[in-house]
Amino acid sequence: MPAMVLVAYGTTNGSTARIAETIAEVLRKGGVPTEAVSAHSVTDVASYDAVVVGGGLYAGRWHKDARRFVRRHGRVLAGRPLWFFSGGPLDASATEQDIPPVPGVRRAMTRLGVRAHVTFGGCLEEGAKGFVARKIVSSGKGGDFRDFGQIEAWATDIGTEPVSEMRSD
Repeated sequence: MPAMVLVAYGTTNGSTARIAETIAEVLRKGGVPTEAVSAHSVTDVASYDAVVVGGGLYAGRWHKDARRFVRRHGRVLAGRPLWFFSGGPLDASATEQDIPPVPGVRRAMTRLGVRAHVTFGGCLEEGAKGFVARKIVSSGKGGDFRDFGQIEAWATDIGTEPVSEMRSD
């Protein structure tokens, strides 16, 4: 039976969900059965052979749903191949350079043995939820800074890992 991968994400305005869905689509095209699911709706991760977790960045912290997911399922996640991604900067910096994980994500990576982390550009557009988000957009600092070529390349790298052979439980 082929390995099953979960891509769990925390998002407020849907930008991180689109990144997660793109990662899942690339993995599926590569022959790896994959589901992209909102982190707050995942009740059990035991049936997955590998997990990718992503969260939008808000004021220097990962989205609360991603943080809670990692805390709630940490024991099982520690025994799986695991990757993290963040979505955030509202400029081209994530495409131009490697942006390290924020401190809370870095601590979780160390604790859980995460294989890799990447920060992708964010997206904040008209109609965004939240007072601060609306202020950012109305000030002209919003936009879509996601680089789907970069996202697809990162997902392709994950897809080359022999996931089914690495499950350690």
